Amino acid sequence: MKWRLIKADKFIDYYSRFDEWGRLEREPIEFQVNWHFIKKHLPPSGHILDNGAGPGRYALKLAENGYELTLTDLTPHLVQTAKEKALERQVYNAFRDFHVADARNLQCCLDEQFHAALMLGPMYHLQKKQDRIQAVRELYRVTKPGGTVFISFMPRVQHVISSLTSPERLKPNNTAKALHDFYESGCFDHAEEGRFTHAYYANIKDIIPFLKKHGFQCIELIASNVASSVNSEEWTYWKEKSPEEMDSIVQLLIQQASSSYHLGLSSHLLYIGRKH
Repeated sequence: MKWRLIKADKFIDYYSRFDEWGRLEREPIEFQVNWHFIKKHLPPSGHILDNGAGPGRYALKLAENGYELTLTDLTPHLVQTAKEKALERQVYNAFRDFHVADARNLQCCLDEQFHAALMLGPMYHLQKKQDRIQAVRELYRVTKPGGTVFISFMPRVQHVISSLTSPERLKPNNTAKALHDFYESGCFDHAEEGRFTHAYYANIKDIIPFLKKHGFQCIELIASNVASSVNSEEWTYWKEKSPEEMDSIVQLLIQQASSSYHLGLSSHLLYIGRKH
């Protein structure tokens, strides 16, 4: 338990300092692709859980679209940010609750409380299989029968590619042995303080069977951000051509998001499933 608390403190500290809200603005493809599929598969109304919501970017968008929300995150700073953003955008009354909570123990939520649930962050940081199982079991418990879930993963192969192209930025994955070990475990602990760390990257082939075993039927598995390697200068080229040109690029990536060839290229994947 002490080890788990140390790990949790590390990424709570990271997310207390990192601009997660800004990340989704700097990398607009991920949010736009995810939102397309979330909107596509959500019921027309209902009470939605955003579990591990960070600063609430998706929750606020859902609130603006008429849904009731409960928001949870492990990092107190991010929960407070989400509250402030909800007030600023005048959707605070759409939220029933804001909770500082661990995805593995949603004691703040009732059984079968939600028509749908998002879990777009916790699976990145649960390095132990039993912790991942517990988080998925909790999501199953609080979702109504037939409810839709949206769960994000980071694919292992994409991080290997990133490590090969930027080895000094992703220490300790700057040696052949470290890459062999990472490919086996999926666990990445950054060698430098203050960097994205204590992360778990999934094998793509394991995602659907894992969630099926724990009561979910897959609807779609999509690539949220195959353009993660495109830098801001390169994006500026497309943005400056015209808004219509940029929108056409986004639509192309949405159309191809479910292609199996895109999954390993994407920095994030979105699993969409239904509770049996």
